[in-house]
This record gives sequence, C-alpha cells and structure tokens, in this order.
Amino acid sequence: MSLSGDLCLGTVQAVVDRLGLTEVPGADSPEHMVLTSPMSPDAPVGAVRVFRREGVADVVYVGLTVPMIGLDSHMMFAFTPPSSPVPHFTLDSVAAGPPPGVEAAATGGFAFHLDLIPKADLGAHLGYLRHCFEPLTPLREAAQQTEGLSPAHLSPTQYAVMSAWMLVHRADESAFSAIGPHVAAYRDHWFSLVEHGVPAEVLDDLGPDDFTERDLRNRAIVFDPGVDPVWGRVAQLVGEEQSEAVRSLLAAPLA
Repeated sequence: MSLSGDLCLGTVQAVVDRLGLTEVPGADSPEHMVLTSPMSPDAPVGAVRVFRREGVADVVYVGLTVPMIGLDSHMMFAFTPPSSPVPHFTLDSVAAGPPPGVEAAATGGFAFHLDLIPKADLGAHLGYLRHCFEPLTPLREAAQQTEGLSPAHLSPTQYAVMSAWMLVHRADESAFSAIGPHVAAYRDHWFSLVEHGVPAEVLDDLGPDDFTERDLRNRAIVFDPGVDPVWGRVAQLVGEEQSEAVRSLLAAPLA
C-alpha cells in the first residue's frame, strides 16, 4: 500500500465501518468495475468499488495506479441521499512520482483534495452555512499551517461549485504524511451531521425537493468534463468508454 492509497482507503474503511455500509457485489455490475489501460495491457490499472446503506450514504471509490507514468491516484465520494440536507464528503489523494528510470528528485510529489459539498446555496442560507460549515473553519486553518503544502491550481468555476472550506493542495512527502488527522477531523464533523441530522430551524423552509434539485444540478457540474479537466486525463489512461462509465456513476445518484 502507498501513502496515497493508505489515506483514501483508510478513510473509505472508516466510513464503511462507522455507517454500516455494505459493498455492492458483482464485477459485472456497473457499480463495480476493473479498469484497464492500453498502457498496461497485461494487468488492471485500477478499480471502482461502491459501498452503500440505503437512506444513509453511497460511497464510491475510484483507484488508478499506473507505475509506468508514476501515478497512484485514489478518490472517494461519500454521497448522502439527494433529498437530505447533509453535505457530501469527498477526498482525493494522489502520488505523482517519477516513472521508472527517472531520478526521484527530478519530478513527483503528492496532492490532495478534501471537502464537504453543500446541498444548499451557502450565499443565501446563513443558518445552514453556520451549522454545517463554520465548524470546519478552525480545522481548515490548522491544516493550512502544515509545512510543505502549496496551493493546487483549480479554476474559479471549480471553486464555485464546491465549498469555501475546501482544502486542495500539493504536498511534499512530509506534509502529505501529516494530513491524516486533518482528514479525520473533516470526516468526523461529517459523521456528526449524518448521525444527528441538520435541524429544521437552519433550513429556511427548504425541503427534500429543493435539496434533490440542487444536488442533481451541482453533481452534473462538478463532474462535467468541461469543468474538471481530470476527465480528459482519465480518458487518456483508460479510454473514453471506461472514463465515461466512471464519470456517469459519480454524476448521478445510484438507482
């Protein structure tokens, strides 16, 4: 296991254990895919796994490991039901090391992305913002004090469709090794929202239909290839068909 794999898969396991999720079985189902690449025809380069408990959360994990280009990428989304006001939780952890034959000092490094994705417009619902997101403020500030982090480069559009509490950074090995407690702090705040809910008095009369509509619109944007260029890179690695299958799984709630 790698540093990036440990961080993401450890977080997946913590969510599965805490919320009592069950893995969706069957390698032939659209929720369980083995990813292959022309770059590595003799072995899979990744996998998609889904864990769920209906009415609580659906966790989608996507891993891609391509040694010949030094890539070890792991991503998880913990989606709450569309009609729920509880935000989604997400973590990416990536190691982009040197390919074989290249000196380690010449290239490489780590990156991560950590956030809770709102179900309501934070600019219009102050009570919701204060209840669901302001507790993250000291956690975000503490994480940003980690020596060895540098800002990752996202477009303004990508920032706009996530939250202002998003942590998205490049990191050296020491900094990446130190972010586990910060990931756990975000995760534990999310656990508290899942387990205790969001009180009606902070919802400004928003209801299940409002959350569902926003969630469908927001997820379509978050996973739009025209918004997030990562999908072009994924398509280069695993082909258009597999890339679109993964993207579609993330962009809409599971049936």
